[in-house]
Amino acid sequence: MSSWKIRRAVSALNQGKVIAYPTEAVYGLGCDPWHEHAVYSLLDIKDRPWQKGLILVAADVSQLDDFIEPIDSDLSQQINASWPGPTTWVLPAKKNVPDYLQGKHDAIAVRVTAHRQTAELCRQFGGAIVSSSANRAGKRPFLSSRKVHWNLPEIETILSGQCGGADKPTQIRDGQTGEILR
Repeated sequence: MSSWKIRRAVSALNQGKVIAYPTEAVYGLGCDPWHEHAVYSLLDIKDRPWQKGLILVAADVSQLDDFIEPIDSDLSQQINASWPGPTTWVLPAKKNVPDYLQGKHDAIAVRVTAHRQTAELCRQFGGAIVSSSANRAGKRPFLSSRKVHWNLPEIETILSGQCGGADKPTQIRDGQTGEILR
């Protein structure tokens, strides 16, 4: 894991740019979740409506504190036991979370990643980042930096590395009911 590559990606995030990076299953597109212009740029690249909401990925649960209400449900042990790992949970969003992140929902999708490089990216950035598959809406996500480069030329910063080997996108679960949503 090259530290200069991660520093370059962190610099791009701090400048409000969209980056690509490997995740548990596919390459993801990410940006600073508090940078509205960056989030809308990511949505434009993907041709994704903001109303759907986005996933945030973090190195540890403390990086999600600004986005989610405290986890006090009966499922808190199950949620915490699944992290770090490839499970995304939809949890109640704090009041200050922008609509462009949570979409038309009163909750937000979050994950504490087990992917070493992505976790290090979040640690060096100092917080959670947006995590959406690297693809245009309705198309297959990309599994390599080369495919991202050729198919999404508007992405200037690609953190090359290996995806985590999962054979499908991360599972998404409802943090109130435990129901599997994807």
